[in-house]
Amino acid sequence: MKRTLIVGKDQIEVELTHLDGVDTLIWNGEATPVDLREVEPGCYSVIIEGRSVDVRLDAAKHPDPDLHAFRASLYDGAYEFALQDPRKALLAAAGGAGAAGGVLTAPMPGKVVKLLVKEGDKVEEGQSLLILEAMKMQNEFKSPSPGIVVRLQVAEGGTVETAQAMVTLGPLEA
Repeated sequence: MKRTLIVGKDQIEVELTHLDGVDTLIWNGEATPVDLREVEPGCYSVIIEGRSVDVRLDAAKHPDPDLHAFRASLYDGAYEFALQDPRKALLAAAGGAGAAGGVLTAPMPGKVVKLLVKEGDKVEEGQSLLILEAMKMQNEFKSPSPGIVVRLQVAEGGTVETAQAMVTLGPLEA
C-alpha cells in the first residue's frame, strides 16, 4: 500500500511491493529492488543498491494523531519521520467544514451505509456523522467542529461521487 512519508516539511510517496519475486521500494515513482529483513523486533537489515544498512525503528510522538511517527536509528545518526495512510489523507481533505460551518464532501465514490445524524441535530467536534463504504472499506466521517446539521445531501443506501456534498454544518447559535 502506498504511504506518504513526511520528513520535516517534505512529503514523499513510498510503497514497498513484491514484484516478480523481488521486494521493491517505490520512492516518488522510482522503483528500486531492496532486500529487507527484520532481524529482531524493530531492527531491520536493508540491502539497497548493493549497500547494507542496519535500521532500528522506534515509535515517536507526532502532533498529528493521524500520523504514525517513528525514529530511525542508522549508522550516521537518527531521523524522525511520519507515515500517512492515503485513505486518511483523503478523509482529512474531505473535512472542509470548520468552526463557522461548511460542507463535508466525499473524498471518493462510495455508498452511504449509515446516517448517524439528522437535519437540525447539534453535533460536537469529533462526533460521527455518517459511514461511507468505499473500496470495500467503511469510513466514518466525523464533525471537524461543533455545529448544527443544516442539510443532509445524501440518503442511507445512496451513492456519492468524488467531491459530492454530503453534510452541511452551520455554526452553533450564540
